[in-house]
Amino acid sequence: MKIDLIGKKAIVAGGSRGIGRAIALAFADCGAHVSICARGAEALAAARADIAAKGVTAHAAPCDLADAEAVARYLAEAIEALGGVDILVNNASGFGSSNDETGWEKSVAIDLLATVRAIRAVRPLMEAQGSGSIINISSISGLRASARTPPYGAVKAAVIQYTLSEAAALARKGIRVKLHRTGLDRISRRKLGKA
Repeated sequence: MKIDLIGKKAIVAGGSRGIGRAIALAFADCGAHVSICARGAEALAAARADIAAKGVTAHAAPCDLADAEAVARYLAEAIEALGGVDILVNNASGFGSSNDETGWEKSVAIDLLATVRAIRAVRPLMEAQGSGSIINISSISGLRASARTPPYGAVKAAVIQYTLSEAAALARKGIRVKLHRTGLDRISRRKLGKA
């Protein structure tokens, strides 16, 4: 099935590798213009080139999503480069695995606050146009005990709750806010005996 996103403008925060890169390339395959950000310049440049090869506008910029000013600057640049925004994907994660101040600060800053700040940046434009889609990437870790990665699990649970709250608040303004939880499909298949 081919999804038609021709001319749509998509921003993927954390889009240079893994899930974020796959999302960005899928948008480009469907005809969307795409902007990505990440910290690693080499992976960012490679992902941007792969997006551009699809024949769409490809914008990429380095951004430390733990830095509030950097998030605002990146989103302003991305919106200008694309000529607007129709889709925002909050994919980045600090993967806070250590149960100490560093692990907690990293998870809160990148997984949660970067998501809040990015939505805050695109919301006025989406409200003005009366449409938009926001997708927040969470994890199965936000729904069950996460003994090895307590900060990651707790913050992903917060992302789930925040997404539900934003979905309720923005639906009447024509903006869809959705959640994707990584790991659920694999677990569901296993429980159904299909893995």
